[in-house]
Amino acid sequence: MPAERKPSTGPAGPESGAKRESEAAGCLYLVATPIGNLGDVTRRAVEILGSVDAILAEDTRHTRKLLTHLGLKVPLRAYHAHNEAKATPGAIAALAAGARFALVSDAGTPAVSDPGFRLVQAAIEAHVAVVPVPGPSAVLAALVASGLPTEQFTFLGYPPRKAGELARFLDENVSNRATLILLESPRRVATTLQAAAAAFGGERRACIARELTKAHEEFLRGTLSQLAEAIESPLKGEVTLVIEGAPEAQVVQLDDATLRDRHAVLLAQGIAPKDALKRLVEATGMRRRDVYRALHLGPDSDAPDLPGDTP
Repeated sequence: MPAERKPSTGPAGPESGAKRESEAAGCLYLVATPIGNLGDVTRRAVEILGSVDAILAEDTRHTRKLLTHLGLKVPLRAYHAHNEAKATPGAIAALAAGARFALVSDAGTPAVSDPGFRLVQAAIEAHVAVVPVPGPSAVLAALVASGLPTEQFTFLGYPPRKAGELARFLDENVSNRATLILLESPRRVATTLQAAAAAFGGERRACIARELTKAHEEFLRGTLSQLAEAIESPLKGEVTLVIEGAPEAQVVQLDDATLRDRHAVLLAQGIAPKDALKRLVEATGMRRRDVYRALHLGPDSDAPDLPGDTP
């Protein structure tokens, strides 16, 4: 394979204090690899992987299978969440001395919810060239095929596992108007959907993208409530969850019984009563006093004005 020419280290841009990479420094390539279908590897990725001094891989066994498929024989070094702190200084020393490394994850673009940020940051600080080699991405593949708005999106990575932390995590995005994208374990996606329905309202549209680019690729589309009810057993394969962003200011008028049910779900997740009330107000657009009355006083009560009420 022909080696790709070392990237130019031209003059620094207009940013004050900016520095260019050292002429003697090597190069760190961030190479995206297939997320399922091996046919998605780019020609440039193959050229880079075949020309570097070594490949830093999240799982060397997994990457070795890819290299065998591509007919490449390149030294592999383990670089994962459990050794990145220890492995980074040695990798940077080699790069600063002129080595050319490729960083890959098990699938998709490295350093996105995978090890790599520490290495990239250290390479930049050492004035080593960092070159992205774009390619497959589960985040973008799921987004564009979800049928949900693509103009703005927020990638949230993997949500917390504990119920209380998950509830707070979702609470931070109740008013986010951008489409939300999460990575989730197939065993936990049903729990996350139920928590999202309680936080955002079950009417929000969502899409489960499963086994992207693989033989059993599947898209499940519907509202959060519909999807939560549809999953009766743990899914199989890699899952990306796409959720519609918050609507523009509009009121979702819920009856008292529905409000109380949602309030009970939030409390069961460990959310404080005050915060649960706030979440219901934000999710529905209803007046705070009306939600408070439904939860605590009954339909015929004359609740006093509460802080934050609007006439």
